[in-house]
Parts: sequence; C-alpha cells; structure tokens
Amino acid sequence: MQVARIGRSGLSVSRLALGSMYFGGKTPEREAVQMMDTALEAGIFFWDTSNMYNAGRSEEVVGRGLRELAARDRVVLASKVFYPMGAGPNDRGAGRRHILRELDAQLRRLQTDWIDLYYLHRCDFETPLDETIATLDACIRAGKIRYWATSTFPSWRMAEAWWRCEQRGWSHPICEQAPYNLLDRRVESERLAFLREYDWGLVCWSPLAAGLLSGKYGIDAMETPPAGTRLSDLHQRYQSRVGTLGLSKAEELARLARRAGLDPIHLAIAWLLHQDGVTAAVIGPRTPEHLQTYIGAADVTLDRSLLNDVDAIVPPGSAFADFHDTSGWYVGTLSHAG
Repeated sequence: MQVARIGRSGLSVSRLALGSMYFGGKTPEREAVQMMDTALEAGIFFWDTSNMYNAGRSEEVVGRGLRELAARDRVVLASKVFYPMGAGPNDRGAGRRHILRELDAQLRRLQTDWIDLYYLHRCDFETPLDETIATLDACIRAGKIRYWATSTFPSWRMAEAWWRCEQRGWSHPICEQAPYNLLDRRVESERLAFLREYDWGLVCWSPLAAGLLSGKYGIDAMETPPAGTRLSDLHQRYQSRVGTLGLSKAEELARLARRAGLDPIHLAIAWLLHQDGVTAAVIGPRTPEHLQTYIGAADVTLDRSLLNDVDAIVPPGSAFADFHDTSGWYVGTLSHAG
C-alpha cells in the first residue's frame, strides 16, 4: 500500500482510507471488525468516520474494533463534526459549544484520548469563522485532536480559513476532503489549484460515485434500481444527484474498463490515485467482499492512452452527477463543460 504525506504536515497516511459509513448500520459489527483487521493487513491504516454516521454508532463500532485489535497506535483516525446530533439549536454546526460537546462524546465513543484528523464536515456560514478555528486550535493545544481539516468547502472559504490562521497564529488546516470521482470532476476547476498553491492535502470521498461506477447499473436503473443498492434505498435523493446522464456515462466507463481488462471499480479508484494532488481516496465497503475488491485497485497502473480515453468520456472539470448537492454552497447546472 502506498503512503503519502498530507500537504505540508508531518502526518503520513495510506493512500486508501477505510470509510465506515456502513458500520453500526447495514454492516454487522463482526464483519466491520473483520474489515478493520483486513484493512490493517493490507496496509490501510488511515480510517475515516463521523459522528453523524448512523447517529454515532459508526464511531462506537470503530472504537470497539480499535480496542479489540489493539490498533490505536497503528491507525491514523479521522472523524468529523457539523451535522445535527440532537433536536436542539446548539446540537449542530461549528460553534464552540457544539464542537466541544461533540468532541468529548466522540472520544468516548471511539475509546481514545485523541483524534488524529478532525474535519469540519461542512461549512457553517452562520457561525463566525474565528470562533470555529479558535476552538479547533484550543483542541489541538489540549491534545484532543492532532490536526484539523475541511470537507466540501468552497475554495474562497478555505482561503479565508488559511489567512485567519496566518494572522492569528492558529494551527492551519492540512487538507480538504472533497467529492471527487469520474462523474463529478468539478474540484479540478479551481479548488485543486488552491490546494496545490497552499500545499493542502486532498482526500476524496465517494470515489465510486455511490456505487454508480461499480459497473452494476444499467441505463434503466433510475426506473428499476436493483434491490438492496444505494440507488434503490435512497432513490429520491439519487434521482436528483445522478439522473440518466450520469448512468449513461457510468455505463460507458464500465465498458472502457472491461475492454482494458479491468474491473470498473479498479478503474475508478486507480484513476483517482493517478491524479496529481490527490493524497488518498476514502473507500466505503459494506461487506468484506467489497473491501477485497477495493484493495485490489491500489496495485493497478493506468497508461496514458487509457487516461486519455477516460478524459474523452468525462472531460476534466466536468460533472455528469452532483456530489456537491449536500454542501449548501454550490450553485450551477451540470454540463460536459463543467
């Protein structure tokens, strides 16, 4: 497993990150712990969770797995804060009260004294940014987190955070976790340039476009989604996120992968790892079998001819699906031109 350093920090991570969105939900706990063990054996020591994944149960499962496997010192552990964790007006967002309360709860659920990488899961435009960053800086000084980062932020907000840290002497964010996959390449349009210029890392969520790049969907999947898939379980949400154009492009990419002798999953993940500026891709297996398939992508090398063929189907900066639809800041229509 390849290893990369995150931006200009001293933190190194595996280039595949084990995502745990299904842990504490669809994935039984024993299978989740089995996957944690398999991930470590494969060299995947970068693990990603969030307080809002299955209402905190994902963190609980990850915490019990870390303890059972005696793996805490081997793992770079990432979690997130922002989304509602209760019905009250202060049970959400990036204000000081919510961050401090949630961080203590997360440390208990994860059975650890510290979180290595702590993300602001989304922008909170209602809370003063100084309040948020000062709180995170205090958490670093207290030893509860080691580094902080952003997720699905616009570049102007990342720049604002960076310069506030410069001016106040606060700890800088070290990376952005952004939606980036073959069906939504908009991060390339301007955020990637910012990340390179200021030497941030880039961790990518949804590298398989919520499974759409797995090769299992036909063009009629919007009308008749396969049972048990995310497209069927969250059909209304993904109708607006994907549409028939995204499915058509996914089908075309799957055909390209198979002509090249590749699993479509391997093409999608390996393509991300070939992109300049990408630190790691978060894989979110639901089953041990899924994990084994994802691990295989780390050894795939793509030649320039195949990368050019990919660009011909989904040009740089383009979007044929909308994986920024949860961010609250992106405004625009999808087109092949970006």
